[in-house]
Amino acid sequence: MCGRFTITLPLDELIVRYLIMENRLAKFAPNYNVAPMQFIPAIIEGKQGNRLGELRWSLVPSWAKEDKIGASMINARAESLPDKPAFRKLLTTRRCLIPADGFYEWQQRAGGKQPYRIVMKDGSPFAFAGLYDIWTDPQGNKLATCTIITTEPNSLMAEIHNRMPVILQPAHEAEWLARDNTDTGSLLKLLQPYDAAKMRAYPVSSAVGNVRNNTKELLEEAK
Repeated sequence: MCGRFTITLPLDELIVRYLIMENRLAKFAPNYNVAPMQFIPAIIEGKQGNRLGELRWSLVPSWAKEDKIGASMINARAESLPDKPAFRKLLTTRRCLIPADGFYEWQQRAGGKQPYRIVMKDGSPFAFAGLYDIWTDPQGNKLATCTIITTEPNSLMAEIHNRMPVILQPAHEAEWLARDNTDTGSLLKLLQPYDAAKMRAYPVSSAVGNVRNNTKELLEEAK
């Protein structure tokens, strides 16, 4: 699964990297411990180009009776997207990019769990493949939410966990966002484990397990 990540690059770099033509973020600050149920930066294709805004991480399908269902939908398995009612239609209609520069995963050890931060070797940002939906409560208030797609682990992640988030190849990001792309088969082919040779993982402090901890010290390698 993917339950925590980081997004720390400056807003201007984010805008340039993802070719943002419309920025709807009211505020933006480094987040060293992004957690489910938080509002996070996300990118969709708008009428004028890529649009940057906020989505709450925990998908609430438009047809849900209440928003509590979102707590169990922070991730969506790539293998079962075409079969799940909550995700099947979104795969062809509401896809997004979720920018990050690292993510955390916990390795089970004899003495307990050790958290790791996984990043690109060159330190570059990357984008998770996501799906989003818009739910309306009985009073007419709208809530835009998202989920991060996961896949089988690459060789690096296999030593830490049995799943990993789908990180899109930069060359595939535009294809994923394109509103006119409704070919389920071609979209599913994009959801592959990222090249392990371009990634590295290092142990970090167990303090990351507490969502209230959110400082740059969480990024430091544990000794």
